[in-house]
Amino acid sequence: MSEKALPFGIAEFQERLAKTKQSMDARGIDVLVAADPANMNYLTGYDGWSFYTPQVVIVARDLDQPICIVRQMDVNGGRVTTYLDDDNMIGFPDTYVQSTERHAMDWIAEEMVRRGIHTGTIGVEMDAYYYTAASHAALVRGLPNATVVDATALVNWVRVIKSPQEIEYMRRAARIVEKTMQIAYDFIEPGVRQCDAAAAIYQSEISGTPEHGGDYTSLVPMLPTGVGTSTPHLTWTDQPFVSGEATILELGGAHHHYHCPMARTMHLGQPPQKLLDTSEIVMEGVAAALDTVKPGNTCEEVEASWRHSIGRHGLSKESRLGYSTGVNYPPDWGEHTLSLRPGDKTVLQTNMTIHLIAGIWMDDWGIEISECFRVSEDGCEKLCDYPQALYVKD
Repeated sequence: MSEKALPFGIAEFQERLAKTKQSMDARGIDVLVAADPANMNYLTGYDGWSFYTPQVVIVARDLDQPICIVRQMDVNGGRVTTYLDDDNMIGFPDTYVQSTERHAMDWIAEEMVRRGIHTGTIGVEMDAYYYTAASHAALVRGLPNATVVDATALVNWVRVIKSPQEIEYMRRAARIVEKTMQIAYDFIEPGVRQCDAAAAIYQSEISGTPEHGGDYTSLVPMLPTGVGTSTPHLTWTDQPFVSGEATILELGGAHHHYHCPMARTMHLGQPPQKLLDTSEIVMEGVAAALDTVKPGNTCEEVEASWRHSIGRHGLSKESRLGYSTGVNYPPDWGEHTLSLRPGDKTVLQTNMTIHLIAGIWMDDWGIEISECFRVSEDGCEKLCDYPQALYVKD
């Protein structure tokens, strides 16, 4: 595989591997079995819609490269997208796929025995979306001479500090979501079906910009409208948009699977005063939070600035204010590491990337405004250049 064909140079993959091994050493882990598709991509470059079957990347202290194990028919996908030698890009037979008699993790455990990486302390990602209870039972059964421990988020925490190339991909994703948000605003009118707006959003997200194409995003477009704005995670229906109602737009751009999310709220027709007033309070709170972002401050300090700002106006938000984001696959673009919330004492460091999502949800209405930012050397860099406002369309 030519290094020029990869989104990152081989040296960057080697640096990621070295940092992962350092984290393993710190936790006494000899072998790591990573099933999170984002972690597999981060460690090897592997990129395919194959995570509906078991697949893993294995990192062992004494091996110079990870081992990527996927379904046999997906092995050539790994040869196209990873930097690995062919001997380290392998597949299990199709007889293990969705079988009632055997499990793919049976074969993976046998392969670990064949390669002599089946003893000592083996870490697994117990809380990864695609590492199922059946996967864990089969792997443990096949590794009787190992101590299997939970290594959830070990690689995620390595990922939390971005390289210059990763930051560049997120900036490209920001250009995509800026364009997409404008297209959504232009498209949504009274009488337009929600599903047609979603189609226009998807077209924009995937076509990207003239300079850089887009990927599928890890979350679908969120388009709660009307009373649906009282909750954040509704998508769309085939019903038309209605004059006199608000719509929350939580959208994303992605490039090489690196995400930049953004949320804004628009209203068709003259908005009620409570929505106008709340939008001003939310924007004031977002500014207070972003002013607190700098290396050395903690996640909870950023959230506290927001909470104190909106609290002066009698508002509160029980859910977290934000989370780290970067490379990811469905169903989530969050990294499952730091959160902007009380009690999270994670110290901000340069080149962390965080989606700050300020949402206020009431009984029958709500508003969201978000910013995805990079922790810069002396503050924060907003990745998107798209005005914060309650967007009103007559």
